[in-house]
Amino acid sequence: MKKKALNPYLPSWEYIPDAEPYVFGDRVYVYGSHDYYNGHVFCLGDYVCWSAPTGARGNWRYEGVIYQKTQDPLNRDGKMCLYAPDVTVGPDGRFYLYYVLDHVSIVSVAVCDTPAGKYQFLGYVHYPDGTRLGEKEGDEPQFDPGVLTENGRTYLYTGFCGRGDTSRTGAMVTVLGADMLTIEEAPSFIVPGCEHSAGTEFYGHAFFEAPSIRKRGNTYYFIYSSEVMHELCYATSNSPTGKFSYGGVIVSNCDLHIDSYKPADLPAAYGANNHGSMVEINGKWYIFYHRHTNGTWYSRQGCAEEIHFETDGSIKQVEMTSCGLNGEPLPGVGEYPAYLACNLFTREPSVYVGGDRFPKIMQDGRDGDKKAGYIANITDSATAGFKYFSCQGVNEITLSVRGYANGTFEIKTQIDGEVLAHIPVQYSNVWEDYTAKLPLPDGITAIYITYRGPGNASLRAFTLR
Repeated sequence: MKKKALNPYLPSWEYIPDAEPYVFGDRVYVYGSHDYYNGHVFCLGDYVCWSAPTGARGNWRYEGVIYQKTQDPLNRDGKMCLYAPDVTVGPDGRFYLYYVLDHVSIVSVAVCDTPAGKYQFLGYVHYPDGTRLGEKEGDEPQFDPGVLTENGRTYLYTGFCGRGDTSRTGAMVTVLGADMLTIEEAPSFIVPGCEHSAGTEFYGHAFFEAPSIRKRGNTYYFIYSSEVMHELCYATSNSPTGKFSYGGVIVSNCDLHIDSYKPADLPAAYGANNHGSMVEINGKWYIFYHRHTNGTWYSRQGCAEEIHFETDGSIKQVEMTSCGLNGEPLPGVGEYPAYLACNLFTREPSVYVGGDRFPKIMQDGRDGDKKAGYIANITDSATAGFKYFSCQGVNEITLSVRGYANGTFEIKTQIDGEVLAHIPVQYSNVWEDYTAKLPLPDGITAIYITYRGPGNASLRAFTLR
């Protein structure tokens, strides 16, 4: 059965950030790092892969573990984490996985005959004399590899530029030969970091991390996380090695800059770092990115949005939604889990995650337990937004709520719109259903659910009828 595609696109108990999506054959594959639910740092897990048919982007299949952290000779004891990877198809038709461990500044490579099989360690990117990239005098540390292969050469994009560190210049590109390991052209800088961006078009949106590369027509799109962390920006060039020109913001995981449903400077979700890339699926382009759950930076989930190109190749920033890869609004009838909230905020604006100060998406159980996510820590003024639904004849809503709260949920179709329904709730340590009449207008609409009153509630789901 063809399932509706949702955001996040994977099950709510899976935490795969830093997505690099690719279409191989008739399936879209997503490669990323692997967070844990309730993890204490980034990227604690082995690499796993998920894929879906290009024509049924809600039908995701778990491909299993494709590479274990202990397979790298430098990490036999497993004490280092596998940071964000990327995959490319080499001249020999095999699939090459590029990655960096968290305590070293070199690039490792693994190889496999199929997109999601068992990758085997191959070696380290190195100069012709055998010196590993990142260890030669004058090299800057390597981080977050992104790769593109064409005409027998592989272009490797790397870099990390934190605030205050003038020793880091910017994003780099290094050209590799057909063996996928040996450097043919030494690193050159293509986009400046924040400490070197003054006077350039990148100022304010300078390179931070998460380099990725895609080609559309004759244009190369360099996607990266900017110095503010929550946004994915892009730069373009007619050559894989530059010169790259700043393009703009593609997506922000707190929806900053978006003014279609709120003021542009108002964050509508709790953001933090971001990492992802673009892919074309059946003639449409999508940006993959991640969001933050559990009130921390360390339990991130993949989301995606459709993007559109102007005639000049530019991309207008897209807003976060709950429908993502679906390609159209969700049906305005049936039950929807609360973890699909694309907006989550209180009367106290915050661009970044803030622990227990704010509502958060979480789950019961431990990492790996297949427990559906929900919104917890809902206190007075907490609002969850869901976008978008195609409604026809909807006149009732039911909320599934638990927690020690004794107040009222308000239902609206706009952040500052008219309250269309009031739903009183009571103290309960089990999930209880509460129903109210909801005269929703026909057409495409958002749903905003706001709590007013004392206590602390959790929201599992809502049902439209």
